[in-house]
Amino acid sequence: MQAFETVGGTIVALAEVAVLVRAILRPHREPASRIAWAVIIVALPVVGLLAYLLLGEVRISLKRRVRGREIEAKLPRPPGDEALAEKIGAGFYRAPFALGRSINDLPPTDGNSVTLAADSNAAIDAMIEDIDAASSTVHLCAYIWLADTNGCKIKDALIRAAGRGVTVRAMADALGSRLFIRCQHWRELTKGGVQAQVALPVGNPLWTFIRGRVDLRNHRKLLIVDNRIAWCGSQNVADPQFRIKPRYAPWVDVMSRWQGPVARHCQYLFVSDWLGDGGDDISGLLAEPWPTGGRNENGAIAQVIGTGPTVRYDSMPSCFAELMHSARRELVVTTPYFVPNDQVLFALTSAARRGVETTLILPRRNDSIVVAGTSRSYYQDLVGAGVKLFEYQRGLLHAKTMVVDRKVGLIGSANLDRRSFELNFENNILFADEDFARALRARQDEYLADSHEVTQAVVDSFGIFSRLWQNSLAMMSPIL
Repeated sequence: MQAFETVGGTIVALAEVAVLVRAILRPHREPASRIAWAVIIVALPVVGLLAYLLLGEVRISLKRRVRGREIEAKLPRPPGDEALAEKIGAGFYRAPFALGRSINDLPPTDGNSVTLAADSNAAIDAMIEDIDAASSTVHLCAYIWLADTNGCKIKDALIRAAGRGVTVRAMADALGSRLFIRCQHWRELTKGGVQAQVALPVGNPLWTFIRGRVDLRNHRKLLIVDNRIAWCGSQNVADPQFRIKPRYAPWVDVMSRWQGPVARHCQYLFVSDWLGDGGDDISGLLAEPWPTGGRNENGAIAQVIGTGPTVRYDSMPSCFAELMHSARRELVVTTPYFVPNDQVLFALTSAARRGVETTLILPRRNDSIVVAGTSRSYYQDLVGAGVKLFEYQRGLLHAKTMVVDRKVGLIGSANLDRRSFELNFENNILFADEDFARALRARQDEYLADSHEVTQAVVDSFGIFSRLWQNSLAMMSPIL
């Protein structure tokens, strides 16, 4: 028995050393993350080892990685306008578009018409109008799909479209939409002729863990109709009351409707996801000729940015930071989950320090106690640098928006947190259009009207126990 325990202890010790070496050598990691994992592994021998194996690597299954690389190499890119750099404005606004191009090799497009839905329910109703008017294809990608009023309205619209001969494909994330996928509504979709597919299926938890991390999710929120209309924003397929977490309601979202060439670029992301999860080859949609008269000659410049664990490590935080660096007069950001890396935090604070009027709006009540505490650990740095910090009071502000100088901006599914930076598949649209920037900026003003400012006095009022809690959580934030 003693010999057996000795051998077992030796095996555990060797495993600890191997995992520690891996944590230190792992590429694409900030030094703080390596230090944090090293401390965890050494201080908590068995628990730390298991924690690293579960959460320390951004692991997606080998099959999905290989498939993703093949799709990325083979999929045709819809055309854009290579000369748009000259139209984007002063030189400092060009850099975010150049960086965005480097991620998916999707160039900027022009001639796009864009509108902003009045609210979450209005967005769902307008999306249903587009689905009911569809003549060829409807493609939906959802992270959370609930069997509530809006969720069932979308389901019924998809079934109606399929019933009149439209090709309808719907993807729902296996984890975020698990309740909907397991209920009769999902079965009604398939019986009604909708090609319904589960994104990143979980299956057996042990087997999923062996293949990759279970919490790598498809967080994209997309609707593409007839290959020419696209919806992009923060809206899940659900009511604002969000019945699975009603205590934080209403969830305040923002959705934008795009008509023009950028819709074809949103289609690129859907096609890549559809193929990646085993769907039929629909890449021919990306090469379809653009319909005559389908462009607004005075429309918005827009560029699709799709990120995830199969693309370059720093893609999303780099895009956020580059857009922040381009600001010269004003920068306004909204996000529900604020757990920045150093690159994004320094971009925000440096914007304020160089005289840009910088505003950050976060929800007062967050559905994640960990994120809420971590976010508040950065309040001193933000307020001290001159960032105007506000907490939204009327529900959970779920909108992910950024507007720079009322000229350019970003809207989509990605948060300013490490899950969006490293783990989730996300979709954003980077745009240059003063009319849409003003509309989105006006929406941000509505959020500000329902927010309270976090002043230095508020930060100073945090007690020692609150600050210990917040900073302790922030110390753990590099550990993913």
